[in-house]
Amino acid sequence: MASFHDIADKAGPGRSVVGWKLPEDDRRRLLDRFSPRYARTVADHVTLAARVASDTRPPDDVDAVVVGHADDGQGVEALAVAVEGSRARPDGSTFHITWSLAKGRMAKESNDVLASRGWTSLEEPIPIHLVGARFP
Repeated sequence: MASFHDIADKAGPGRSVVGWKLPEDDRRRLLDRFSPRYARTVADHVTLAARVASDTRPPDDVDAVVVGHADDGQGVEALAVAVEGSRARPDGSTFHITWSLAKGRMAKESNDVLASRGWTSLEEPIPIHLVGARFP
């Protein structure tokens, strides 16, 4: 079994994204806890690596924890996630779930919000299960 770091390191350039889908039961549970602030609810995945070749294999399923909440107050809301104990993606950004977006905002902006503003840590991390996936 290759580690998620190995998968990201060996991925060739391309247009795909690999990561993990948030199962519907965990998604509903988190939506009950964190009501989306902005009009478009995303709340569906955690990215491992973007712009990778279409033959990059998805990572294995993992147990993870939601560790924080971020909101820039201008249309980007995200949940910080620790995967296998690490909050750091192989590219140096933070594992996260883009939670909600205002009109005109894009999911990739969650990376900038987390990097520049950080997040508010949760009192208790929330366990979730993530399912390995490739996104077109």
